[in-house]
Amino acid sequence: MIAQPVRRARSRAALDQRSSRRPPHRWWIILITVAIVVSVDQISKWRALESLTEGDAVDLFWTLRFNLMFNTGMAFSKGSNSGPIIAVVALAIVLVLLFIARRIESKVQLVLIGVVVGGALGNLLDRLFRAESGFLTGGVVDFIDPQFWPVFNVADACVVVGGILLAITGLRQPEPDEPEER
Repeated sequence: MIAQPVRRARSRAALDQRSSRRPPHRWWIILITVAIVVSVDQISKWRALESLTEGDAVDLFWTLRFNLMFNTGMAFSKGSNSGPIIAVVALAIVLVLLFIARRIESKVQLVLIGVVVGGALGNLLDRLFRAESGFLTGGVVDFIDPQFWPVFNVADACVVVGGILLAITGLRQPEPDEPEER
């Protein structure tokens, strides 16, 4: 009879311990990261549009240059004029990442989710607000040209680098309900 209250107390303590490990402001971490990424991306694209003309490259150093282009497709300029399909896929990925974020306890992983989501939203804004021939058909502003890789922008870099780092940190993190091996 006495063992039952002890078990309840232990399970409450375990629940409190698990919930205390969760970042208290997970959605704030993601929201602030998304806002920073979208802001930097949109400001850099605005600056590129103000300073560059399409077809005129500005050499910086080594092979890096600024070269203004508009991409209506996806990475490597594949799927040209597929903006609405790409936008739907990007939105689906954003929703999946936000669903996954509900269970993530690592602040680093939450920031990385914010980086990827911010990058995806930055490019979606281009497709939405630069559309001339239909919904989500606008070209994404690309301007960073290393010359040995396709021209890209800040949002593209955030999606790729954030996604890779998120995968790496996800592989290294133990499942929340599994005990860590010592």
